Amino acid sequence: MDQATQFFRVKLIGGDSKRVFDVILSAFAIVILAPLMAMIYLLIVITDGRPAIIRHRRLGPYGSTFPCLKFRTMVVDAAEVLARHLDSNPEAREEWLQNHKLRNDPRITVFGAILRKTSLDELPQFFNVLLGHMSLVGPRPITPDEVRHYKDAMLFYCQTRPGITGLWQVSGRNRVSYSQRVKLDEEYVANWSFKRDLVILMKTVVCVVRMDGS
Repeated sequence: MDQATQFFRVKLIGGDSKRVFDVILSAFAIVILAPLMAMIYLLIVITDGRPAIIRHRRLGPYGSTFPCLKFRTMVVDAAEVLARHLDSNPEAREEWLQNHKLRNDPRITVFGAILRKTSLDELPQFFNVLLGHMSLVGPRPITPDEVRHYKDAMLFYCQTRPGITGLWQVSGRNRVSYSQRVKLDEEYVANWSFKRDLVILMKTVVCVVRMDGS
């Protein structure tokens, strides 16, 4: 059994109450935000073509994988653009290796930058929550390749569904290093409470209003 699935039988935190809360709020959000999501979808298609929604493979409950949905904020040939940029820019390559993100990312489109700043690119993840892949609040969804960075913290990661928002997002995510992000995910699970989820959700609303996105 590999690292991603070695804690396959752990019990998810929050149990049925957290899941019921997720289903009710995500269904409500989808209904209310449907016109906005439709408009964003059309604007992406008009300004940069298809696809408007992308699916990234992420780790879900019990080490399973699922297609994490997001509005596309990068150029279609993002992988090639990133490879060329890292090959020609040693500083960017070092930044990428440390944080798995770039402050000045050449892959991001003009409209995509707006979506990221407002966190609107993550609206399709309400469907992931409704389907049981994710929770409203939890650790940030990670790729199977990122498991090595979590090491023993995977025990905590596998005890909950990844979240649309979480401690990392409301703790100044642009200023948080990757190692700090792992610790925040671990700390969230170790000290989980329903009240804390509500506090994180309220802080998330403030961050969105302030446009404190990526």
